[in-house]
Formats: sequence, structure tokens, C-alpha cells
Amino acid sequence: MELGGLLTYGVFFLTQAGIYAVLALGLNVQYGLTGQINIGVAGFFAVGAYTSAILTTATSSAHLGGFDLPFLVGIAGAMAASAIVAVGIGWVTMRLRSDYLAIATIGIAEIIRLAFKNEEWLTNGVRGIPGIPRPFVETLGADPLISLGVVLGFILLGYWMVERARRSPWGRVLRAIRENEDGVMAAGKNVARFRLQAFVFGSSLMGMAGGLYAHFLGFISPEAFMPLYGTFLVWVMLIAGGAGNNRGAVLGAFAIWMLWSATDSLTRELGAEYATQAGALRVLLIGVLLQVILIARPQGILPEHGRRKGSR
Repeated sequence: MELGGLLTYGVFFLTQAGIYAVLALGLNVQYGLTGQINIGVAGFFAVGAYTSAILTTATSSAHLGGFDLPFLVGIAGAMAASAIVAVGIGWVTMRLRSDYLAIATIGIAEIIRLAFKNEEWLTNGVRGIPGIPRPFVETLGADPLISLGVVLGFILLGYWMVERARRSPWGRVLRAIRENEDGVMAAGKNVARFRLQAFVFGSSLMGMAGGLYAHFLGFISPEAFMPLYGTFLVWVMLIAGGAGNNRGAVLGAFAIWMLWSATDSLTRELGAEYATQAGALRVLLIGVLLQVILIARPQGILPEHGRRKGSR
């Protein structure tokens, strides 16, 4: 590969991994700090992506909106829309036990994806929404390095927000709920309200990641938000990096995306006649890796501060 092509691929890799890092930070609020098992990450990811796309694209008869608003308005709208959806979902599901919450969220995420797929007046259906502008394209141009810089900036913003929340009294209540929910209730805390707040906060970060994804690729369709890409990989990233540790969430996102990209290069060597088997092999390899991590180092690469080895 030529040096120019290698640099282009490096920028693409870092930008995509950075978007997953924001997703992992959102999941870390829900699972790492509060113990909520959200298997519907892809749903909030999709809501954020479509909201930002509708707000920022030029006028179109193919889908709703086309309001041609600035990039930052699109990201703010993506976060707000995901938070509103999370309030509606959380209001119903926050009193469920963790395993029932997992079942509910994965079902709701699939409903969201199928709605985006079939409601053509809203999202242009399977044909997707093209022409999503790059961040600050009017003033800074369409250089991919600009997109990378923007994504890295949002990683820092998301990390700062989650880390500040983790260190606050609010974050200490969340960790107490994760460890002993009955004890927190006995102390007079409204556990359902705290869990809802954490669910909404984490989902808004997932919406932010969706908006960044839409503006980075310039095109979105429902196929981009399959559970494999929008949920499964994010969980592997968080568990591998270290649930409860924000640095671990970011590190896990970059490490697992590197492995995922490497398996893509390896399976391509099998040839076109084995394309279907190659896709299944990639999932198998990541699944085996997850099992190894859970057995050998369940606390992740960077364990949560003050947490005993193997206590989760």
C-alpha cells in the first residue's frame, strides 16, 4: 500500500474507532457505573444518526426535513432526540430486573431500526439518506483530517462529562446502586430516578456518536445499525477495556476496532467465493476473544479504580 493510501486508511480507522469510543463511554455510564444491561445500543445510535442527518442535509423530497442546519445543531439534536427516546423507554423499563431490561432494550432497538427501514417518508427507507455534510465543511473544507479532529474533540468532551459525573456524589450513588440496590433504597434514595438519569445520559452520548457517524460517512441506511455493529461490538469494547473505567472504555474501543479491522483484512484473503463464511468467521473470532477476556481477565485491560480483581 502506498504511503498516501496508508495515511488515508489511518485517518479512516482512527475516526471510526473514535466514534465507537463515544458509544463505549455512553454504555459505560449505563453498565459500568450503574449495572444496567442495555442491549439496544444500536437503537440510540440510529436515532442520533438519522436526527442529525435530517437536520443538516439540504432540502429533499425523498425524506423528512432537509433543514440545512449547522453541524453543531445536528449533534445537539441527535443527543436531544436520543435522550427523549431514552426517557420514554426508561420510564417503562427502569423498574425491570437487569435481564428483563436487556430483553426489552434489544427488542426496542430492533423496532427502531425496522421503523427507519420501512417509513420511507421519514428516512427514505432502505435507500438511505445521502449528502450528509462533513463537519464545518463551509468554513474548513471537507478534509478527512478535519473530521478526525472533530471526533477526537468529542471524545474528550464525552470523557470529561462522564469522568466528572463518575467522581461526583451522583456517580457514587450510581455505583452504590450497582453494588447494592436494596441498601441504596434503604438509605432513602429514589433508585428508579437515578437509574433513569443514568440511562438517559448514556443514551444521549450514543446519540452523539450516531450524529458523528452520519457526518463522517456522509450516508446512512438502516443496514448500518444492525445489532452486530451497533451493539455487540460496543459491548466487547467496554468489557475488554474495563467496565467502570472511562479510560478503559476508550482504550477498548480502539483495541477491538483494530482487531475487527485486522480480521477484515485476513478474511478477504479467502476470496470472493468464501465471502459469506468469512463474515461469520469474523464474528466467531471476536466471540472467542470475548470468552478469553472473560475467563482470563474479567476486569478488562484497565480495571475500575478500587475494584477487586474478579469481583464483577
